[in-house]
Amino acid sequence: MSRSVRLVMSGVLMAMAVTVSCLPVHGSDTVTVALASQVDPGYRLGAEDVMLVSVWKDEQLTREVVVRPDGMFSFPLVGDIQAEDRTVEDIRSDLVKRLTKYIPNPNVSVAVTKVVSYKVYVVGRVNKPGEYLIGHYTDVLQALSLAGGLTPFAAENDIKVMRRVRGEQYAIPFRYGDLRKGRDLEQNIILQRGDVVMVP
Repeated sequence: MSRSVRLVMSGVLMAMAVTVSCLPVHGSDTVTVALASQVDPGYRLGAEDVMLVSVWKDEQLTREVVVRPDGMFSFPLVGDIQAEDRTVEDIRSDLVKRLTKYIPNPNVSVAVTKVVSYKVYVVGRVNKPGEYLIGHYTDVLQALSLAGGLTPFAAENDIKVMRRVRGEQYAIPFRYGDLRKGRDLEQNIILQRGDVVMVP
């Protein structure tokens, strides 16, 4: 194995160890949310995520807001704001633009306080199958690590990522055995909200 491949695999293994900000939800237990301090700045919000919006020197315009199922949230003076599939910086810029009509040079900050929407699922022959709430973008290897890794009888080269796009279901193959040998590293894709990793 070449030095470059060893370095890449070393980085992959280190990434698999980073599981602190991905918290599992088991059965009917109380839902656990990812901590705000661990949310990726590029994270795109989804329904039920919670943000703290504050306008400097205006307590009435400082409040926690929840992204509704329609992807919007309401804010005083400006009405409904699109939040789904946008970053906090996108939302902050939008709020500044709209509030400028009412407040000169508004100083607005937006922070994600709870991540509830970014869930991925790992099912099949893994040690801890289930639903995982994640506060940062996660690839397939990291999701398998969260699930405790494969069981001895797992078909490591028959894993599939099930993804729904505009109502259509797609199966994306993932050959763990090949990746472990340093081949086809590009197949370790970033998971999207709602993806299911199936391990036969």
